[in-house]
Formats: sequence, C-alpha cells, structure tokens
Amino acid sequence: MSEERISPVKIDSYKPLREVVFESLRDAIIKQVLKPGERLMEIHLAEEMGVSRTPIREAIRKLEQEGFVTIIPRKGAYVSEISMEDIHELYEIRGALEGLACSLAAERATQAEIEEMEKCLVRERESLNDENIIKTVDVDVNLHDLLYKASHNERLVNTLNNLRKQIYRTRATSISLPGRKKKSLAEHRELVQVISEHNSALAMKLAHEHIKNAKKAMIEHLKIKGRI
Repeated sequence: MSEERISPVKIDSYKPLREVVFESLRDAIIKQVLKPGERLMEIHLAEEMGVSRTPIREAIRKLEQEGFVTIIPRKGAYVSEISMEDIHELYEIRGALEGLACSLAAERATQAEIEEMEKCLVRERESLNDENIIKTVDVDVNLHDLLYKASHNERLVNTLNNLRKQIYRTRATSISLPGRKKKSLAEHRELVQVISEHNSALAMKLAHEHIKNAKKAMIEHLKIKGRI
C-alpha cells in the first residue's frame, strides 16, 4: 500500500455505501495515493476504510469498467498504468471528435444551449479554488457534454460518450497541473464566445488548441510525478 493512507469512509445518507467506497478509491487513484501499477488488496483496503470486503470488491469491479483498474486472472487487481501510447492515441481521437463537435455547435447551438454553457462557466470559475479535484473535473465534464449536445449530431455524441470513461482519468490528471484550471477556464470562455458568434472554423481551431494544451498538461504532470 502507499505510504499516504486512505481515510475511513464517511457515510453519506444519500448514497449507497458501495458508491461512497468507489468514489473514495477513484479519488485516491486520481490523486495517486494509490499509484499506477499498485496492487489493490481487498482486505487491506477494507481495514483502512472501515468497511467489509464486499463494497471494496464491488468498487474494484466498477473501477475496472471505468479503466482505473486492471484485473489480472489469478494475480489480482492493479491500478491501471497510463502509457505514452495511450495518451497520444486518446488525445488524437479527442482532438478530432471535439473539434468537429465544437464546429457543429457553432453552427447549430440554440440560445438556450449557449446560456447553459455560460452558467457552466460561472460554476467552473467558482471551482478554481476548490481543492476537491473530482468536483472540478465534474464541472469540466458538464461543459464538454453541453458542447457535444449542441452539435445536434447524435452519433457523434454517442461516440464521445463511449470515450467518457477513458477521458475522465486523463482529464483529472491534466487539470491537476498547477495553473491548468485557470488556463482551461480561459480557453473554455473563448470557445463558448466563438460558438455564440457562430464562427465554426474558429471554434474547431480553438477546440484543437484546447485539447493540445490539455495533453501537454497531462504529460507535464506525469513527468513531475515521475510516472513517465
């Protein structure tokens, strides 16, 4: 186990225990309390978190589905590694698809959809000083979902949603780089502005730049942490 311990879970009356355990473990992986390649021992995690092994086992299965954990038959569960090949491939796909989505959004977004984007930018600004990286990432995810939806291309939205699980972890890593949250907000503001002006060519260009900057932040953060 990592030197930094995982705190016992706090019961949330609005969520099932398995969901609270899942979110705690996901947070520990994103913050690298549980490091890439580290084995997840159910009995040790249960002791640290003050729960039985059942919610731990359920959480590990869900983490596997979302790409945070790799389960090797007869060996156990391990925190998934992120390779440079994974990073290059995923950001290539994101750049292409999100560039298209933002271009279409600039052509097709309704005034109501643009207003929702503006509200999301306010929430993103309010989250700048929030130390809870999960909340920050969720706001970021929400804005990108609004951009996808505004493309009014259902197949494109479904394709991007299929990448959601893989994107979540890289998004959380890139946005953890000091100063990245503020820069990302500035990029989002500019992107929403050109969408509101219905400039599809510039929207695509800014989306590509945004993804390129996110990739750079991702790689820089991993280098600082000694993971690549």
